[in-house]
Amino acid sequence: MTRLGDTRVPLAGSQPAAPSHGQPGSNKLGAFLCWAVVFADIGTSVYYTPGILYQQVGKLAGLFVIMTLVVFLLLTLKYAEVSVRFPEGGGVVTVAAHGLNPWAGAVGGMFILVDYFLTSAISSLSGLHYLQTVIPAIAPNVLLITVIVVILLGFLNWYGIKESATFSAAIAVAAFVSDILILLVVFLRVPPSIIGLVFHEMFSGHNLGVPTILTGFAGAFLAFSGLESISQLSPVMKTPRRRTVTWALTLVVITVGVTSPLLTVFSTTLLTDPVILHATSASAAAQAGNPDTTRFISELAQAYGGDVLAILTAITASTLLVFASNTAIIGAYHVFLALARMQFFPKIVERRNRLRDTPHVSIALATGIPIVVLIAVQGDINKLGDMYAFGLLGAFSLTCLSLDVLRFRERRGEIISTYQHPADEGDEQGGSLEVVTALRARIVAVLHARVVTALRARVVALLKAYTGPETRQRLRLAYLRVQTALTIVAERSQPLLITALSALRQRWPDIKYYLGFLTTFLVGIAWLTNLKTKPLATAFGGGITLLGLGIIVVNYYYQQRSGRVPVFLTPSLRVLPDSLLAVLTSATEHNAQVIRAAADSADGRPVVFLYLGRPVHRPIEQLEFSDPYLFDQRAQQTLSMAAVAAQHYNLPSQYAYRTESPNAVLDAWSSLHAREIVAEADVAKAISATVAPQYVRFQQVDGVRIAHYVRHHVEALK
Repeated sequence: MTRLGDTRVPLAGSQPAAPSHGQPGSNKLGAFLCWAVVFADIGTSVYYTPGILYQQVGKLAGLFVIMTLVVFLLLTLKYAEVSVRFPEGGGVVTVAAHGLNPWAGAVGGMFILVDYFLTSAISSLSGLHYLQTVIPAIAPNVLLITVIVVILLGFLNWYGIKESATFSAAIAVAAFVSDILILLVVFLRVPPSIIGLVFHEMFSGHNLGVPTILTGFAGAFLAFSGLESISQLSPVMKTPRRRTVTWALTLVVITVGVTSPLLTVFSTTLLTDPVILHATSASAAAQAGNPDTTRFISELAQAYGGDVLAILTAITASTLLVFASNTAIIGAYHVFLALARMQFFPKIVERRNRLRDTPHVSIALATGIPIVVLIAVQGDINKLGDMYAFGLLGAFSLTCLSLDVLRFRERRGEIISTYQHPADEGDEQGGSLEVVTALRARIVAVLHARVVTALRARVVALLKAYTGPETRQRLRLAYLRVQTALTIVAERSQPLLITALSALRQRWPDIKYYLGFLTTFLVGIAWLTNLKTKPLATAFGGGITLLGLGIIVVNYYYQQRSGRVPVFLTPSLRVLPDSLLAVLTSATEHNAQVIRAAADSADGRPVVFLYLGRPVHRPIEQLEFSDPYLFDQRAQQTLSMAAVAAQHYNLPSQYAYRTESPNAVLDAWSSLHAREIVAEADVAKAISATVAPQYVRFQQVDGVRIAHYVRHHVEALK
């Protein structure tokens, strides 16, 4: 979807959404609601990750979460860029299709489906485990109740009940508050010496070999599953997206960075060491030992905060976890729909029921597979944790690699970047630094207004109580001297600070570019480690991926044999000097004649079929892949007809889709350096307003007048 008047060439299929396509801007999600949706997903990981990691690496679980937190920070930079680059959403499916090829997008789709299946299963099961804190009687039937809950979630999606970002915000805030309360009571009731001993033992490096480090590092990524959901929210984000994404992910980093490592450290050490338990003011029940690792966080709340905090934590945790399970179901069925609309999966996956007009086949798949997984592992949450790594790290790795390839091609000038100057943003480059600077200034202001002022008042009161007038006068003079010296230092260092910030801003694109390679390497190491150390994850994830790819291949050849050639849009238009550009539009009934004229004139030269479509006016659902081409049935049929003709004439061909705009053809022609444009005569009149061919010739095809614009160069007419 190309903005009117934009003279740059966006990646095929990644055009910014037209304002009329989807929800009005006032209904879109701001930074806080985007944070809420992401935290409602990623924030649930802290409820089951400590127990799963404790079974694998014992008391070192917190150490590995802290180690992985560094890579998580690097990943947020990449996912922020993906969210801005691809406003149509799609996450790994989109970035892999553009960075590598459409088939890589299909592989990415299978990776994220595996991730969603396991997220739905593990979140719902963990939610019922936490509910045991409030209702212990459900313990013998947790698996059965979990299956019923997932079935009910599937029914709600079939019925058409939509998730509310506002409700997500309420649950996310409640969960975050309960997490902070737990940390506060731990810091208040556990002596600092014990906390220091815990961290000293954890960072001492005892029993840490390379295999243990790699296994723990790879396994700790489970604590940050859910980050990928930010890239699925792009279609419903408020613009400018760059600012919305930066603020949202800043909040995610702060909230997750504070809660996840500390809760993992404290739950896996304070609750499992008898010596520490007896040295602290833990409850009698906690000192009895044998904590339930499936609900470590509510156990920690009960041990140091009492029953009320434990019940609050259990209620918020179970609610948020079930909510995350539903989010995973929604995400999964939207991936199914996207892969079907991209002509990878059979059309039956898109089928909608007449009663509720919801995609019941994809919903059934997104619900049924997690249920099968739950039954297969007999409700063993540790097995689910072992199975998790394949899809999650596979999606992370493929996203990172594909984005690196896009950046590399842009640096070489092979494609034109739509990220550094996004068409729909209206925001200056370097938005991330502005947001970080504003956040830092706000934090400093709050600290000065509250902490410094309160501390100064306290010091003054102490001085009045314990010193005489002469001493206070000397201290006041010393304070004034120090303040004057600090003012002088600040004034002299300000130019240096401004210069340093300016240099950082100039070098930031290069820094981020090379940090991207480091991120890909680290995530790739984690994925390869899991492939070897977690055979169950490799078997399940690899099996689902291969099954999905098998269905995709069979469906592809079936469509070809049926005369419906699947068309995959060209990720980026590159220079093809001897090529021919055939312009097809939604405004004419004579596209078949244009295709025939282009094929007859090509004489073996490559042909680029460019379809100019009109966006469908429809609401955009949360987590939906909203590429307009996927909803333009006429465009798909027309380009499929062009693909059949290209095969018949044995022509090298490419396919591109743009929404109608005054410069759409000019952009494509300028990018391709095509030798000739072929279009219906009436369409060619509009094209002639923006391009200057060397000469024009006409031909009749089945009574339709076709124009051929031939040139050696192209320019916009003033």
